[in-house]
Amino acid sequence: MELSIAKTYYQAMLDRGPAYIGTFYVGVRSTGVFCHAICPARKPGFEQCEFFTKPEEALLAGYRPCKRCLPLSHPLNMPDAVLKLVGMVEADPTRYWREADFKSRGLAAKTASRQFLRRFGMSFVQYARARRMGIAMQEIRNGSRVIDARWEVRYTSASGFRDGFSQIFGMSPANGSEALYVSARWLETPLGPMLAIADETDLLLLEFSDRSGLEREFEILRRQEKAVVLPRDNHILDQKENLIKAYFIK
Repeated sequence: MELSIAKTYYQAMLDRGPAYIGTFYVGVRSTGVFCHAICPARKPGFEQCEFFTKPEEALLAGYRPCKRCLPLSHPLNMPDAVLKLVGMVEADPTRYWREADFKSRGLAAKTASRQFLRRFGMSFVQYARARRMGIAMQEIRNGSRVIDARWEVRYTSASGFRDGFSQIFGMSPANGSEALYVSARWLETPLGPMLAIADETDLLLLEFSDRSGLEREFEILRRQEKAVVLPRDNHILDQKENLIKAYFIK
């Protein structure tokens, strides 16, 4: 994220302007939690802050939701079933959840999961997995061995952990300490959808989704850049999307 944007977000956090709810989230390095823009907790210094445009980005970076401002809720409330699900994960973020766990807490698994998906745009299973893998990524980036990070998130299978990690981050756990986060977006055009990928300074990939060999090109990019590709906001992608729209309008 550009320094100027980060500073704008930081000032907005200090001002606690309600207009910024849902616009960004702030991860606090010293506590390991992430918060809403208007969290009433004591404000950290700028150097302790990491800003995200979506909760999932913060989860994958290893942060856990603040219990005070409930950043997974927008506005600051959510159905009881969803609140219970979030609480379940945060009480034991490395646990594997089964249907019996829902029943023991008085929840109908399918109904609760459907409400969770409608609320956050990702399933409960995706959320729980993102929390586990976010913790694992954080452990690896902090210098832990891969095997220690795997046991930290309760993966008994080395291959299962490697496959799950690679599926989410696009790289093996061994390369996690070198990870670079880049942004991806589908762009709709009159000629068909396009896949765009960019870092904070450059456009890295722009191709039509039905192009032959796109999947291979995507994998080569991930390996070359040692990048974690996440669907998230990015000012380079905003620029390119606007240029494409303007081109077709002409």
